[in-house]
Amino acid sequence: MSSTGSESGVVPSFVGRRTELALLGKRLDRVAASGAGAAVAIRGRRQVGKSRLVQEFCDRAAVPYLFSTATKGASPVEAVAGFLSDLRESPLPRDADLVPAAAAGSWPDAFRILAAALPDRPSIVVLDEVPWLAEQDGLFDGALQTAWDRLLAKRPVLLLLLGSDLHMMERLTAYDRPFYGRADNLVLGPLNPAETGEALGLAPADAVDAHLVSGGLPGILRAWPHAVPALPFLEQECADPASPVFSVPESSLLAEFPAPDQARRVLEAVGGGDRTHANIAATAGSREGALASGSLSPLLRRLAEEKRVLAVDEPLSTRPGRPALHRIADSNLRLYLAVLRSAQDQARRGRPEAAFRVVERRWTAWRGRAVEPLVRESLELAAVDGALPWEQVEAVGGWWNRQFDPEVDLVGADRAPVARRIAFVGSTKWLHSPFDGHDLAALLRAAPQVPGFAPDGGTGLVVASLSGIAPGTDPRAIDLVWGPEQVIGAWQ
Repeated sequence: MSSTGSESGVVPSFVGRRTELALLGKRLDRVAASGAGAAVAIRGRRQVGKSRLVQEFCDRAAVPYLFSTATKGASPVEAVAGFLSDLRESPLPRDADLVPAAAAGSWPDAFRILAAALPDRPSIVVLDEVPWLAEQDGLFDGALQTAWDRLLAKRPVLLLLLGSDLHMMERLTAYDRPFYGRADNLVLGPLNPAETGEALGLAPADAVDAHLVSGGLPGILRAWPHAVPALPFLEQECADPASPVFSVPESSLLAEFPAPDQARRVLEAVGGGDRTHANIAATAGSREGALASGSLSPLLRRLAEEKRVLAVDEPLSTRPGRPALHRIADSNLRLYLAVLRSAQDQARRGRPEAAFRVVERRWTAWRGRAVEPLVRESLELAAVDGALPWEQVEAVGGWWNRQFDPEVDLVGADRAPVARRIAFVGSTKWLHSPFDGHDLAALLRAAPQVPGFAPDGGTGLVVASLSGIAPGTDPRAIDLVWGPEQVIGAWQ
């Protein structure tokens, strides 16, 4: 965390990322000790803070560095010229005269100039938005590989390759690509819920809400006043239609899906609450009818596997189950599509009170569904750390049948999606009213329908509740109560 103090009411400009900074520092230390180069490919979705992390690392490293960011749509000649201009203006060259004022026209020339300009002591070279460079010039990957093998790998330089196109960044170091085996891979996710709470100075329950709203994205957290809970923050931001809470997901959506095509319609259908294949097809279709399965299925796979914008949940039990359910992977984008876009429309019309009424009206239902993946992930982390009563748990999901009657929120098992043994089942109630006897009766009716459920104490019962357990609820029937403190604690 940076030195900007929380006592000023301002969130620090840089928060968290201790693990990532340590990993990069370890590689720079290795470069310094060996005198040989190292490369790291860093990928993560837009607005997750890749550039900010690497800039912070460069500032702390106290070694010469070059930070060059590609421009989308630039020609190969323009891209090389931009790179050499950044090199000339950086503190990296041991002699500024080694970088010619007249730009070279190819990447092999540019990399030769870079190699000649490198100092004899450890240094850092950052290429940001590498997928754009590869798009502009089909020879870039090969030129990078040749330059690394012949010129850079024997020098004390740490090469950091950044990109937001997850699929293209994976391809950069894939086995059939020139740079295969030459770079370590670092996947940068959003800040976790504990880091979100620490950055904002919030208690666990409010930290969970803040994480759901922000998605853990630093660009939103930097605009979030210290110690302000989610709903007061959103009320404040509804007076500003250009607020990061609106503009960050909006810009991400436009960058990834600029055209109102089928992929965009499918994404918006899922964001609007459609989870099943049939419902998504109906909503994303046209006047001619539902979107055909032959078109929808590959789109859903692309959005989940390549774009990573969708997550797919399968029912977890000892038998294969259907249907799979789809959701927006990033909770901030999910909130934007379901709630904030409508609020932003009102804010743009100069109606902040109406904008916040939209948020208030939809908040409870949205949060109740959005928190479920976070609760499952926290239980899974706790299981890996040995903090649950069931040692064999390695996967936590949910279970439902084709009729969604019942739909069980929590299932802990030894593997997914088809388990050998079910350790626990449970319910999530993320409301201001506690989990009570009626909720327990509903769970006791639903639990035996999960394939693999063992009665008479063979399978435990878990309750995840924002407000705890109501007085009078039989405590002997519940093996574990999981509240906001436990959710946040799983990441600490």
